[in-house]
Amino acid sequence: MAKTSVACPNCRQPITIDLTRLFDTNTDPDAKQKLLSGQANYFQCPVCKSQGIYPTPIVYHDPEKELLLTYAPPELGLPLPEQERIIGPLIKKAVDDLPQEKRKGYLFKPQSMLTQQRLFETILEADGITPEMLKEQQEKLALIQTLARTKPENLAEIIRQNDAKIDEEFFVLLSRLAQASAAGGDREGAQLLAALQESLLEHSTVGKAAAAQANETREAIQALQELSKTGITRENLLDLILENASSEVKITALASMARGGLDYEFFQLLTQKIEAASGEEKPKLEALREQLLKITAEVDAALKAQAQEAKNLLDELLAAENVAEATSKALPQINAAFGELLNAEAQAAKAAGDDEKMGKLGAIVQVIQSASTSGAYMELIEALLSAPDAAGRQQIFEQAGEAINSEFLQMLSGLAQQIEQSRQDPELVAKLQELNREALRFSMQQNLKRETPPA
Repeated sequence: MAKTSVACPNCRQPITIDLTRLFDTNTDPDAKQKLLSGQANYFQCPVCKSQGIYPTPIVYHDPEKELLLTYAPPELGLPLPEQERIIGPLIKKAVDDLPQEKRKGYLFKPQSMLTQQRLFETILEADGITPEMLKEQQEKLALIQTLARTKPENLAEIIRQNDAKIDEEFFVLLSRLAQASAAGGDREGAQLLAALQESLLEHSTVGKAAAAQANETREAIQALQELSKTGITRENLLDLILENASSEVKITALASMARGGLDYEFFQLLTQKIEAASGEEKPKLEALREQLLKITAEVDAALKAQAQEAKNLLDELLAAENVAEATSKALPQINAAFGELLNAEAQAAKAAGDDEKMGKLGAIVQVIQSASTSGAYMELIEALLSAPDAAGRQQIFEQAGEAINSEFLQMLSGLAQQIEQSRQDPELVAKLQELNREALRFSMQQNLKRETPPA
């Protein structure tokens, strides 16, 4: 996915989007989801405010399902030679990225899809998903677009009228669209969708339920944090769980977060309470014990699955010809479980004197650290942009300290140039340029302090 300057389909003004033309599940496990969810190639023009999926020729490749599909939007009016000029290199890349032993006959017979509808249906039919299911998702996308264009004073009423269509999948789709806008540098679009989500949480039935659950989860977290200030024991943890036994959400949150404390001795304490109980209290406590046992079993199964996925991923990276490149592609799959396994494997390799493995593990760590640093720099830039004035920014600079280095300055300068070239947001460009000047000044002051010897 690369940032590309294109013309808005409606007003023809230049806009910058993350344009993807090859969706290959061989190299990107999330390619199918990105294409079908409307997350990929989503745009919102800052000039005319039109939004949607940007029309461009694409290739979809799924080696497991032996699918190689092409699609050129009819509205582009591209002659066949032009379609082949764009699509040909995409097919070649998909074939080149596939190991020799996995190349089969379907690669020589790509299927041309006449409509986007047929493209999606063909992909989903291979997964056993019906056209009716696809139609439902498209209706959700259309409703999101309608709500995004609705005036704030009318939004609550429109949400109420469409309440039956707003379910959990609707919120998932909305969240993905917001993430796509943010990733594409469309801050206005991301903020618009975030505001829409807030309205949906306030006015839709599913949203109200989700908000209530989120509040209960926060309350459970706060209660556990308060308990940790004086020290968590099995006894006071059991008391806290009993106090919140009427809320399934709170019980689930507490049991999941304090899984380490729900051991054999904890359940012995609970069993003793059950044996001492009488009347209606006894069956309630027995039901609670069963609930806790079920939650802990699910948590353990999830952790075991995460550990196995982390091991499989690490084995793949260590076996790759180019470890750093493979790690860069796998960054979305890397999580806390992978980090723990990576540390354990590094310690084991060091103890065994396995220099070759240590070198590969070091390459993986370097890529992860580099990506983490870039993310931290972006968070710092966002904080600086949100500061109310120069004094607020100066305070953030001082708190960041050594983080205001050459890498940060390079990223900030590059971001300002990129947005300036896209001509999307002159106000943001001006802010970034001013921010760049302030950052340079702060960096120079820090360098002078380091070079000036103490009196």
